Amino acid sequence: MPGPEHHIAYSFGSGLALMKLSNGRFSTHHCLTYAVNAFFFGLPEMGSFLNWLTSTLVPGRIMTRNPFCYVIVLGLPLSLFYSCASRVLIHIRLLDSIHGMPLTKRQCFYLVSAASLSHFFLDHLFEENGQSSMYNMILRLGWSKSWTPINLESLIVSSFLCCCLLGGFVYINRVKSPNPKSLRDRSHQSSKLILIVASLYSLWCASQIHLAGPPRSALGEEAADLRVILFLSTYFFLPHWFCIMSMNSKKFLESS
Repeated sequence: MPGPEHHIAYSFGSGLALMKLSNGRFSTHHCLTYAVNAFFFGLPEMGSFLNWLTSTLVPGRIMTRNPFCYVIVLGLPLSLFYSCASRVLIHIRLLDSIHGMPLTKRQCFYLVSAASLSHFFLDHLFEENGQSSMYNMILRLGWSKSWTPINLESLIVSSFLCCCLLGGFVYINRVKSPNPKSLRDRSHQSSKLILIVASLYSLWCASQIHLAGPPRSALGEEAADLRVILFLSTYFFLPHWFCIMSMNSKKFLESS
């Protein structure tokens, strides 16, 4: 599996990009908390400790190296710890803060969740020679032994959704609008559009796998569509969305 330096470099790289793009709303405290946890959740000793802890509370081995279990068990305690640590770092002037305030427990919880998912984004791809249970489960979705010819129904659905995505984005972000919208509003509406289209296409892929007889891919040889959407949504886009949710509000920065 990737070593700790890969996880730290990946999380620091994402964090620094958010720091630059957010103009300080994603601060050095955000970035450090995100990177430390991305490394922390990968320690083998952590998995062993959680296995022991959960087996003590509930008989049987129920904890595995799973990002969601880590967040459920350690999310709240770590949020409290990092919130206090952020306050101490500001007090002793070891780290700077644009607004002079530490991270809240809510912000820390978002960052802990993001770090756990980001860590396993790399692990599921590169550990165990690509044979991790989660990665195999996702790969089995839509798997087909033979190439499926493209039919007219699949072509119409796929073309319609692509046109909705491209046309909707142009409509939301058109240059001359009778009702000018802020960049924030357009960004939110564009995100909703992408989410709606991706959800509709996921339903279409699932219907072809579970309802069609025999099961077939959503569009010809494109059998990996549902897997790609689920994997990237969970392990790439969701942690970055958590990081964005942890940012300091613009109004708070202006009032500080």
